Amino acid sequence: MEFAFSDEQDMIRESAEGFLADVSDSAAVRAAMVTELGYDPKLWQRLCGEMVWPAIHIPEQYGGLGLGFVELAILLEQMGRRLLCSPFFATACLATPALLLAGSETQKSRWLPQIADGSLTATLAYASDNRWGVDAVQATAREEGEGFVLDGVLRHVVDGHSAGLLVVAARGEQGISLFAVDAATSGVTRSLKPTLDQTRKLAEVTLAQVYVGPDALLGEVGQGATLLQSVLQLACAAQAAEQTGGAQQALDLTLAYTAERQQFGRSIASFQAIKHRAADMMLEVECARSAAYYAACVAEEALAANGDAVVAAELPLAAALAKARCSEAFFHCAAESIQLHGGVGFTWEYDPHLYFKRARASEAFLGSPSWHRERIAAALLGESA
Repeated sequence: MEFAFSDEQDMIRESAEGFLADVSDSAAVRAAMVTELGYDPKLWQRLCGEMVWPAIHIPEQYGGLGLGFVELAILLEQMGRRLLCSPFFATACLATPALLLAGSETQKSRWLPQIADGSLTATLAYASDNRWGVDAVQATAREEGEGFVLDGVLRHVVDGHSAGLLVVAARGEQGISLFAVDAATSGVTRSLKPTLDQTRKLAEVTLAQVYVGPDALLGEVGQGATLLQSVLQLACAAQAAEQTGGAQQALDLTLAYTAERQQFGRSIASFQAIKHRAADMMLEVECARSAAYYAACVAEEALAANGDAVVAAELPLAAALAKARCSEAFFHCAAESIQLHGGVGFTWEYDPHLYFKRARASEAFLGSPSWHRERIAAALLGESA
């Protein structure tokens, strides 16, 4: 199997790289991250109208471009490089896969065109505690009449304070079910929470006797656990691509700084010790990229209606491996970047601390490396994690 970008994929990468270098530089990121919304609405509309990025892996019959998960990963890598502040990850990598996998034809026709054209942002709300698997679902769903009543507190909801659509996971007598809930529904309250990573907003969503009709149910009652598991695996693959981009930029910032910094009459980049550490960073980035894009290839088959079932079956292992490997690579590169910047590495004026915070936050989000390795080991040994 040849792992190489096609000409079209190279064009997507070059276009994304050039566009984000202009619109998501350090000044733009710092301006967006201190706002309550967490992103620039005008830039978001450019991403949707001019670049058409939220539509990239939405099928054409729902107003999308009909491309695959690999193309999505290409965009995410470049977004991770620039710490793009936007609701893209929540909308395209959490909510959209849930709708694609679990939504009926009517539900897809209702929500996906709005996501594709940028008029709707969405997110996934499922965890009520600090666990990251389906066991974190503690919100309740009680059947009432033809619909359902939802109750519970949902934490760590990416862009949950601003999303127009919430894909909610809740437990009922028959098991976990997924629901597409309009954020404006009576009984839904949302509060923004302060976090380490200011470039990505997390919220707490409270559901108090929220009634939703039968048209809100995604898939079958009680069959949401498997669907949610697949969505989380796809999200891990997506985040791995984003983390790879962050690791690459941490390396690039370090190389640029060490080439300029003078000590003992020459650039510190010429010192062998600096070269060794930079080489270690590059190795981490390349290993992360390999894991991320293999997971993206597997995710593409898993998400496609006519995908290769044999390859798609590898998603749990590929996603877990990518998330663990890319989390560690990103954190290593971000930490090394601060160290090799010397005394200014941790100061507010320089960017390494932004990447360090994103690395630490994304390492924990959707499960730590050790958590994912436990699942890989359990799968290989034929045990339950």
